Amino acid sequence: MAPNDLDAEVATFLDAAERVYDEYDDGYVDADSALSQLGDHVATLRDAYEGE
Repeated sequence: MAPNDLDAEVATFLDAAERVYDEYDDGYVDADSALSQLGDHVATLRDAYEGE
């Protein structure tokens, strides 16, 4: 993966993670749902990093 592609993937991950935290803080999702969503975002970032 090109460094620019990885930079874009990291930026996407950070935006998505921030949305999860904001939704949790605002009471829209419970802790289990927030952790599940964060796990999905981590998996997506890992797949991008590993080239899958």
